Amino acid sequence: MVTCFVPSSTEKENNMSFRALVIDKDGNGEVQAAVQELNEERLPQGNVTVEIEWAGLNYKDGLCLTGSGGLVRNYPHVPGIDFAGTVRKSEDARYRPGQQVVLTGWRVGEAYWGGYAELARVDAEWLVPLPEALSTRDAMTLGTAGLTAMLAIERLETAGLKPEAGPVLVTGAGGGVGSIALSLLAKLGYEVAALTGRAELSNTLKALGAASIIDRADFLAQADKPLESARWSAVIDNVGGALLGKLLKQIQYGGAVASIGNAAGIELNTNVLPFILRGVTLIGIDSVMQPFERRVTAWKRLASLFDKHAYGEMVREIGLEDLPDAGHAILAGEIKGRVLVRPR
Repeated sequence: MVTCFVPSSTEKENNMSFRALVIDKDGNGEVQAAVQELNEERLPQGNVTVEIEWAGLNYKDGLCLTGSGGLVRNYPHVPGIDFAGTVRKSEDARYRPGQQVVLTGWRVGEAYWGGYAELARVDAEWLVPLPEALSTRDAMTLGTAGLTAMLAIERLETAGLKPEAGPVLVTGAGGGVGSIALSLLAKLGYEVAALTGRAELSNTLKALGAASIIDRADFLAQADKPLESARWSAVIDNVGGALLGKLLKQIQYGGAVASIGNAAGIELNTNVLPFILRGVTLIGIDSVMQPFERRVTAWKRLASLFDKHAYGEMVREIGLEDLPDAGHAILAGEIKGRVLVRPR
């Protein structure tokens, strides 16, 4: 349950109102969303207050906005699993008023009020100081998607991945994590293949650095064998389901798959041959509960690698009022790249 902050008499005088996208359940148990004007007293407990400049739209946000998946347990609620902005007040020595910060994960937007508002109050441990090379808009162009992509690449590198090892496949390449992973891998010198169900994005994905485009339907239609021809040195998989099961059979000896998403389902149907005959590694990637130090390192690397100009075509901006429709669209696989939310 969200614990409300109880202000002192001085703080009451300085309280400000702010706009937020609030979701609540109606009498029939259906989730409804509306932009509301709230008083700062409504903010949950925390030691840093942030004026939000940008938030992101992620698959998990779609689940929260539509009431799917049971991610939100307490209503009314402000969703939004990531945001970037400027510190307004801080009781933690690590942050000062005027400092720019970014937040991803920690179940913000699910169990705690999130970024679809002009103001947020959170735990300092959940924040990361924004690298100087990134604006708050840049930070949300990356957002949870960019952090997840960077964590996946770093885990694959730790497992031994190098550009000379051979082609790397990125599935769900038209989405946020996939398109950013593709861009980062190309910048690092990897030969990248992009697997997508949206042929209309082929030229865009090639512009981001894809050496080849693979149609998802054609790929899944190929004959399925217990062990298939070794094609990929590594895979970053955003899809899961039958696709992941098939991909494991195509990894080169000693290669690895970083599993990120489950858009095609949570079931994994495979066999032991890729693991015991080729030494394949399946790596799970979680960005929600990553410790502070690892987040700082990943964001610094993102700041040095990400080509925001090349990625510009994959970014769209919306307001709080547009979020309900956007939530349905991302669950239907109709969103390309990143959608940025401007609360103000």
